[in-house]
Amino acid sequence: MRLIWFRRDLRVDDNTALISAIESGERVVAAFIATPETWREHHLAPIQADLIYRRLFCLKAELEQLNIPLLYAEVDDYASSAIQISDWVDCLQITAVHLNKEYEWDEIQRDNHLELLLSNSNIALHRHDDKCHLAPGDVVNQKGDYFKVFTPFKKAYLKAMQTTPLHVRKAKAVTVPMVDLPSKDTFGEHSAFSYPRISSEEFAVDSTSIIRRLRSFVQDGVDDYKQQRDFPAVSGTSGLSPYLAIGALSARQCLARVEYQQIQPLSAGRETWQSELIWREFYQHLLHFEPKLSKGRCFLSWGERLMWPNRDEYITAWKEGKTGYPIVDAAMRQLNQTGWMHNRLRMIVASFLIKDLHVDWRIGEAYFMSKLIDGEYAANNGGWQWCASTGCDGQPYFRIFNPTTQGERFDPSGDFVRRWIPELADVPAKYIHQPMKWNRVKEASYPSPIVDHKVQREITLANYKDAKDIMNAT
Repeated sequence: MRLIWFRRDLRVDDNTALISAIESGERVVAAFIATPETWREHHLAPIQADLIYRRLFCLKAELEQLNIPLLYAEVDDYASSAIQISDWVDCLQITAVHLNKEYEWDEIQRDNHLELLLSNSNIALHRHDDKCHLAPGDVVNQKGDYFKVFTPFKKAYLKAMQTTPLHVRKAKAVTVPMVDLPSKDTFGEHSAFSYPRISSEEFAVDSTSIIRRLRSFVQDGVDDYKQQRDFPAVSGTSGLSPYLAIGALSARQCLARVEYQQIQPLSAGRETWQSELIWREFYQHLLHFEPKLSKGRCFLSWGERLMWPNRDEYITAWKEGKTGYPIVDAAMRQLNQTGWMHNRLRMIVASFLIKDLHVDWRIGEAYFMSKLIDGEYAANNGGWQWCASTGCDGQPYFRIFNPTTQGERFDPSGDFVRRWIPELADVPAKYIHQPMKWNRVKEASYPSPIVDHKVQREITLANYKDAKDIMNAT
């Protein structure tokens, strides 16, 4: 009998570890383990915990259609979860365990621990590369090293796709009867997480709805993606990131749908969305090659020399959406109320926290993870280090977003700002991103800007120059 351990790969179709276990011809049991203490350490957002919890009910039903039961347990942390799997292996006389690799440091140590436990009983652990279409190491430069710049990575990635075509595989039912397990050991209504949850009901969790959403976006929205994706008042993005984050949808499924029945070259919208998917792969590959990224370290070593005042009042104002910069505040309020934020706005608010308020990017990174329904370590870390200019192929440190002009450019009529900042509902479009210039602004009860962008920009430039100079001197 084989055991498949689900983590952030909560799907049946196109799941390499699951399909491999089924193809063994043996009976199969599946398992999921909640680890609230580790989740707290990793800042898992309660809204994402709820999405995972709701998805598990659908996963259980879909697995049962394949004659596979779903074991469930809750333990404190990752180390205990490896022990729990080992205990199930002994109890159920499992002959092999299958899992899909995760590339973060803690996750690798968890799986190494399991492998050590299983080796004592001569039980095989099969680790599958499933997180990405092309596994880390499959896309390297001519010297055999990993890429440190995205554009050549993408070029090599697309070339490799020509020899490793996309193949989305359907899971077939196990041909032997389903293993009968005690109800106390299987996932069900009694299996509520002890970890806090916030409703994620806006997102359907059954596979039919998820695939329908993917198909709908590719059919009706992707060709306009390049033109629409930067405007937060417009529904111009896919809305699929929460499913990618928990593995209810795979990168392969998305990449395959981009090219489905399309004549090359792809439209500008399809090519742009494809690039965004490859960016996700790029950041996953970086975690594999640079373990320090999972340990709170900058990719560029000089980044550790940066000085961060980390003023509490600035951090609080940023988190609460009370900085006096409308596009920043609207974005943060959207995040706090919905667990999601438009991608353009993620860059704007991150830049503002780091380069206007001089707050360590790690503080913003952790806050995002604690709120986002689509929080995924590789993409979140990559995005924050890009904005901080400390990451792999990050934004040059001297390119600093002006929050006012960003708002004027991407929310010109102020529709997005008014939606999330009701106290600015009556401000004319001319003043919506600089409400202090409106003669009736006092009636709006909206704060004045907490910092002067021009002044803070000069401070940032000096801070970064000093950090690089100190590094070069040593």
